[in-house]
Amino acid sequence: MTDIQSILIDWYRQNARDLPWRAADRTAWGVLVSEMMLAQTPVSRVEPVWTDWMQRWPSPAEMARAEPAEVIRRWDRLGYPRRALWLHEAAKTCVNRFSGQVPSTYDDLRSLTGVGDYTASAVIAFAYGRRAVVLDTNVRRVLARIWRGSPGPKPHLTATERQMAAELVPEDDPTAASWAISVMEFGALTCTAINPRCDECPVQSHCNWDRAGRPSGPARKTQKFAGTDRQVRGKLMAVLRTAHEPVPRAQLDLVWPDAIQRQRALDSLVADGLVDPVHDEHFSLPTGIDL
Repeated sequence: MTDIQSILIDWYRQNARDLPWRAADRTAWGVLVSEMMLAQTPVSRVEPVWTDWMQRWPSPAEMARAEPAEVIRRWDRLGYPRRALWLHEAAKTCVNRFSGQVPSTYDDLRSLTGVGDYTASAVIAFAYGRRAVVLDTNVRRVLARIWRGSPGPKPHLTATERQMAAELVPEDDPTAASWAISVMEFGALTCTAINPRCDECPVQSHCNWDRAGRPSGPARKTQKFAGTDRQVRGKLMAVLRTAHEPVPRAQLDLVWPDAIQRQRALDSLVADGLVDPVHDEHFSLPTGIDL
């Protein structure tokens, strides 16, 4: 293990956020739920929803018995609600294939709906405390800056980048798991994408990006939200989440003036399994799901 890694692991012990999915009594299910929720969503928005979910569904078995409509309602406004259905399906797979437990191997985790390379690796490291190559945006940025001297990672993960990350993972399980969470937290709190706190960085003297004068990379493209189909989908879902009976099309028509875009958004929600068409041009959250 390098000096940089030792310093960042010590930094984590002193600076880590107190998050419920990191508690000593955490479960693999709680970690899986947190990782699915945290994708493209800030911690501050996830924490109250995660707490509500874990009180309602503390294990895969409880969630597997839930109605999809309730799962979507409790997802609330986290965004990308398809993830709620992925978790619901993953819970059923845990019950049907893994005796009600979240699996602990990479291949078995990847067999769960919605679980990709990052999420599988994160569960292995953060829930089971084992060696894994955990690569999210924060980790990739830290590795790019400190080791390569770049302002940030390339848009897509490369084989060379993955190999470098794998070579940095300590061999023993406990230290590897500590490294995974430490470098991720460091990227989230200190080595941030915008306005990094370089003057507070405990490894500034080791950082190749700092030595190079902190060159800037290409301008970041800001993903707009206003006026997009995603915004329309959110408005339609907001109506359906609060409804206790099927909603007539006329009521949904009120949420957005552009009829073509509104219909396109509604059609995409139906295609994603988030909305069910019912009798006489009425719509509801799904009462059953077949992914």
